[in-house]
Formats: sequence, structure tokens, C-alpha cells
Amino acid sequence: MSATLRVLPLGGVGEIGKNMTVVEYDGRMVIVDCGLRFPTAEMMGIDLVLPDFTYVRENIEKLEAIVITHGHEDHLGALPWVIRDLGQDKIPVVYSGQLTIAMARSKLDEHKLRDVPLEVLPIGDTVDAGPFEIERIHLTHSIPDSSGIALKTPLGTILFTGDYKFDQTPVGGAPADMARLAELGKEGVLLLCGDSTNVDRAGVSDSESIVGPHLDRVFARCPARIVVTCFASNIHRVQQVVHAAEKNGRKVALVGRSMRKNVNIGRSLGHIDIPEGMLVTPREIDQFADEKIVIISTGSQGEPLSALRRMAYRDHPQVELKSGDTVVFSATPIPGNERAVNETIDRLYHIGCEVVTARDAPIHASGHGYAEEVKMMINLTRPKYVMPVHGDYKRMLIHSQLAQAVGIPASNIFRTENGLPLEIDAEGARFGKAVQAGMIFVDGVDIGDVSDVALRDRRMLSGDGIFIIVATISEQDGSSVVPPEVLARGVPFLEGNSAFIGELREAVEDSLDGAAEQQITEVDVLQSHLHDDLAKFIYDRLKRRPMVLPVVVEV
Repeated sequence: MSATLRVLPLGGVGEIGKNMTVVEYDGRMVIVDCGLRFPTAEMMGIDLVLPDFTYVRENIEKLEAIVITHGHEDHLGALPWVIRDLGQDKIPVVYSGQLTIAMARSKLDEHKLRDVPLEVLPIGDTVDAGPFEIERIHLTHSIPDSSGIALKTPLGTILFTGDYKFDQTPVGGAPADMARLAELGKEGVLLLCGDSTNVDRAGVSDSESIVGPHLDRVFARCPARIVVTCFASNIHRVQQVVHAAEKNGRKVALVGRSMRKNVNIGRSLGHIDIPEGMLVTPREIDQFADEKIVIISTGSQGEPLSALRRMAYRDHPQVELKSGDTVVFSATPIPGNERAVNETIDRLYHIGCEVVTARDAPIHASGHGYAEEVKMMINLTRPKYVMPVHGDYKRMLIHSQLAQAVGIPASNIFRTENGLPLEIDAEGARFGKAVQAGMIFVDGVDIGDVSDVALRDRRMLSGDGIFIIVATISEQDGSSVVPPEVLARGVPFLEGNSAFIGELREAVEDSLDGAAEQQITEVDVLQSHLHDDLAKFIYDRLKRRPMVLPVVVEV
């Protein structure tokens, strides 16, 4: 009982996405979730954002297990990158439900990580991992096989809710196991780490089962092709789209690699049923009358390379949208994605498509519980301590206020941040010493800390372009030997302004002459001198700050 229990979030706190938490006790460690998030607009050229797992790398010998709550990207997506970096031989075991493990195996196979031990942990079963006993508790969310994670230690039980809602009429499964949650509460929950995503919404969330009939009504009034976009992992939603298509005599085509992959996994595990002969390939779409086809596509968040985004910009190799098509957004934008979604919708209107969103009809139900469901979770589990997670700082504050409203003392509620551990022992709970945490960027196939300088340069290039100046000088005295070359790329307002290029060449000559007078012959120093002179000249003339890249060649 004298050991200290440490709960260290490396992601998912103060943000929505890249959930990853380290739990330590008696010198051993379990990781709950291993998620990513997608880049914001200012992260030029970045493909994915991962939690900084330096702490895990430095303490890898303590690791007993990784356990995943469910198969969404913000809880599972970083797993291949983390394992590739740590080494698959260093991972003892990854536990989750059957669907989540199948999704994990598919992701790891793509990275040629085929030796990672993946094990299905059935609901209600327990498994020991060092001083921890791990149990999955069935909860409902917008993907099958979602669960809360109970980590039992000699000091007490930590309950991670993962993403959840108390849906009393879920599609394709049983309601959340409220009885088991209440049993845990009776046994005693030391710490509750609860989902904060929708704490700012009053009341109770809508059931997923309301979506199907409304999709059916939308389909019935559409005269031409229908494109439905939703999360590829929302297998329940895909099933309801299939049912609505069947009722309206339409075939279904799946467009988007992740959509096809997840539906295939869901069908193989019995989570989705598509009648024989109903599914057609994207290449066969044009063989059917417009009123006989429904396309289910990725891209509900406006992702740059997603199928719907490419369709909207007429860049998709198999589907060309046209006036009269109806595009149904059966999802709402994740906070931060609103701009990309609005841009996609605007392009669809430009084509002449009809667009239906959740504002127009109840065609989406959130997978995250509202305020009353958050209160219910706290009342069922009756935790001693509460740590809001999976939300920005505003939502974490509201979660804290809800916890106080149902009787949790303010002193027992801990609003933390990534890298700041909560330490609990027999004397109580307190924050410990912060560790390194933040973001790791995936740029292409490489991962690492893309420096602020690199991102700044990308923003500069996107905004004001670049000048490349090649100066050829004498090795003896540093004087200019041939006229300098000037290359401009992406510089606004330069077209047709050939006089400026001539003036810039003269400025290069003047700068070189000044450097020669000062007897500056070292190439690195000369390039720096050129950069400063030319950057000032360009700003004075254009009032812009493009990147200036001088190249000095000695002959």
C-alpha cells in the first residue's frame, strides 16, 4: 500500500485527439490508448500528429501491456508508429476487443509489423499485467466493441471511460453495462478518467437508432445519385445507410480505402450485413441509373486526400460529381475541422450538388454522451477522484463543474495537462513533476519533431514565395565575375514586373561590392550578408517577406 500510483497523460488532455495515458505502479507500466490527431491548417505539409512518447521510450523496460478502448483513430491510430519506433520486440502484448484488434492488425500489417502480440480480451474477463488487473467494460459509442478500461491495483481501481454514451436503443449491440459500472462503484473506484467531449451539451444524446429512419426519408426524396459521407469506422452508420439504400431500391458502392477496409473487417466479424449482390465496385457506378446508386465515402471531415474532398475538387479517378447529385454529411465536424468541411461543402454547391447536413435533418447522432450522461457515469461509479480527459480546457472545466454538482469535492478533481502526472498514494492525490510531452509530426513516412523553423519556412513559402539568387564571385577578391541569376517562385505581384528583377540584380551587385570593400570572402558570411541586404531591399520595394536563399559560387 506504500507504492505510488501515477497517471500520466501524454495526449488527449487540453485537446480532442491523440489519446495516450501511461499508468505506473510499483515500477511497472500499462499504456491506455495510442491515438493520433490530424494536422491543423498551419501545420504545412504535416500528415499526422502523434503524442510525444519519449517517456515511454525511456522507460520501455517497465511496460507490461498496451490496452486500447476502441478502434477510432484518436485512440488506435498511432499504434503502428509507436511500435515501429519502440521496436516490436519491446511490446509485451496489446489487448482490446475483437474488432479493435482486427483493425490494429490491419494497420500493423501495412507497416510490416507482423510480430506484435495482439490478444482479444473479452468483455468481463480479466488479465494480469504485473501489478495491474485489466478488465474491459462494455460501453456504447459510434463504433462496435467500445469499452471502458478498469485497471485494478493494490491501491485501488482506475476507470478509463474511453468514448461513451448511454444509448438505450443502440444499433447492433446491447446497451452499456450500467450494472457492471455500478458494481465497480460499490467495490470502490479510486480515480475516474472521463470523456469530456460533449459535456457542454445539456441533456442526453440522441440514440444512434434514430438516424436510420431519417436517412430513409432523405433517400426517398432524392431523384439522382446519393453520396453519403461518414467516418469509415462508424460501422453502425454504414449499416443504416445500407438498409436505407435497400429500402429505396439502390445499389451501394464503397469509395475510400479506409471505408472499404473497415467494412470488410466489420462484415467478416458479423458487425455489418450487406445483402448479396447489393455491393458494386466504384468502377461499376456509371453502369447504373443515377436513381439506383448510393455511394458511401470517406471525407466527412474535409481531409485533404479523402475521397469526398477529391470528388469536390473534381480530382477523383472513379467518381465525377455532377449537378443534381445529393451529398449527405452523416457526421459533424470535429472541433478544428470546421473550415475544411465548409470548403468542401462550398465546392459541392459550386458543382451543383444538393448538400444535406445534420442541421437540415437528424442524420447524425454523436457517439459521446451529453452532460446528464456524464453525471450518470460519475453517480454510477462513485469515484474518490475525478480527472477529466478527452477535451479542451473549456470542456475539462465544465466536466469538473458537473462532477462537483453530483457531490465530488473540488479538492478531489484534477484538471491536468499533457505531461503532468497525477500521483496517488495512501496519503492522498497530488500533481507530480512534469515530464516531456507534446507533439510528434508524421511528414510522409518519417516521424520526428519537425522543428518550428521548418514549419515557419513552409508558411513563408506558402504566403510570399521564394527568391533564389546565384552569385558567382572571384575566389581572390570576392568581386562579382558574371551577372547574378535570380529565380523567383510563388512570389505574388511579380508577373509582368520584369524591371524589378533587373533592380534586384543591381542590388545583388551592390551588396557584393560592399562585401568586397569590407574584404568579406568567407562564403558562409557572404551569403548571410547577401541575405540581409536583399531581404531589406525586397521588403522596401514589395512590402512582403519572401524567403531569400542566396547561393554563392567561387571561381
